[in-house]
Amino acid sequence: MSEWKTVIGLEVHAEMETESKMFSSCPVVDSVEAEPNSAVDALSLGMPGALPVINMQAMEYGIMVGLALNCEIPPINQFARKNYFYPDLPKGYQISQYDRPLAVNGHINIELEDGASKRVRVRRAHMEEDTGKLSHIMGGSLVDYNRAGVPLLEIVSEPDISSAEEAEAYARKLRSILRYLGVNSGDMSKGLLRFEANVSVLHKNDTKLRERTEIKNLNSIRNMGRAINFEAKRQIKIYREGGTVKPATLGWDEAAQKIMVQRYKERADEYRYFPEPDLPILEVSREKVAEIAAKLPALPDELKRRFVDELGLSSYDAGVITAERAVATYFQSIVDSGVEPKLAANWLTTDLFGLMNARDVERETIASIPVSADNFAGLLSLVQEGTINPSTARKKVLPEMWKSGKSARAIVDEGGLAQISDTSVIEASAEKVLAANDDMVQRYLGGNEKVLNALFGKIMGEMRGKGDPAIVREALLSRLENLKE
Repeated sequence: MSEWKTVIGLEVHAEMETESKMFSSCPVVDSVEAEPNSAVDALSLGMPGALPVINMQAMEYGIMVGLALNCEIPPINQFARKNYFYPDLPKGYQISQYDRPLAVNGHINIELEDGASKRVRVRRAHMEEDTGKLSHIMGGSLVDYNRAGVPLLEIVSEPDISSAEEAEAYARKLRSILRYLGVNSGDMSKGLLRFEANVSVLHKNDTKLRERTEIKNLNSIRNMGRAINFEAKRQIKIYREGGTVKPATLGWDEAAQKIMVQRYKERADEYRYFPEPDLPILEVSREKVAEIAAKLPALPDELKRRFVDELGLSSYDAGVITAERAVATYFQSIVDSGVEPKLAANWLTTDLFGLMNARDVERETIASIPVSADNFAGLLSLVQEGTINPSTARKKVLPEMWKSGKSARAIVDEGGLAQISDTSVIEASAEKVLAANDDMVQRYLGGNEKVLNALFGKIMGEMRGKGDPAIVREALLSRLENLKE
């Protein structure tokens, strides 16, 4: 496969979380939960004479995304009619943007699992209206127009992506940025964020790009990666067998784990655009762009740099924590309470994430888990000050916090779990364990140092896990050294 290279460009459709639709005052509702066709109006249904009015909140959200993607914001914006007919597009055309989009010439920096980084260029981001939703049933289809007219931002990358891994990293980064901005929830299960991959392959001897296919309506980032890998292999197989790849719209069959050809395209651009006569050309002043830029929150890359430079976290830990805005906020709250940042990062990314993973709890919902940021900070403060040892915190206190929602201090006090640091108590326990395990002591004295950890564990067991590990180890070593003499 080394003689072939995959070439990928992604089109991402993100619904903007506004109260009303893109070109009317019709409310935006949950298109999955709401009754079908309960949020429609004359414009949503394509009624003659219904005139569109631009939703300026949606435009501002789009500009926010453009700035976050390092795009230029052109001074002139214009909408166009994109003419094609589908049952879920009642007007027979979609109001979109064509040659005068909202944002152009941006980029996203992505990081891969091997630590490598890459810049993926963003060609454009343009605003349009979403279509309705088709439900196919035996013998026909049903149409729900609740989603028709919802503000939709389409973000188009350049074909800079060279693997499914890079595509997934780009998608995760873009989803994270949208969630940080608060303009899109990132919920792919409800179609609020949708990915389409344009895939072609390039032979090492090629001097120009080959024909591409488009994989539509990918409903998860993982499935997108699988679909890209499958399609790249399919195209390479066709070329090796002497065939040609035809431009086509493809679908991914998740159950069968394979590509399905939906239709072949007659030409690359099947649409007919012309300026939307019912909407004015928009002028975007530089002052307005500066005003919107000033509202942008700290984004993942900025927070990651801050956590590395100011808090001393590793690049990896900082990347994991800042991938989700809710996690970064949770972490910052812990650090602000006085917990040492590296300790907080370690416990968050291993112990708390472990509990969440075991219960299939998404990281983006961390603000609503039973262990609040304040209570988690309280637990780490007890560990940091030596009130409880790490083992007790992990095995007894944290699971009970998740189960009961109680504070760490309350659980420690109720269960008598406070760490024992009294040297005389620890030495007495060590003496008792050594006397009861003379065979192990003799093996240690004979040169088998591996026995040391077993003896340490027995002393901690004797003390019901409450001994201060450092003092326990010191007492154990002292007793064994005395026996050597």
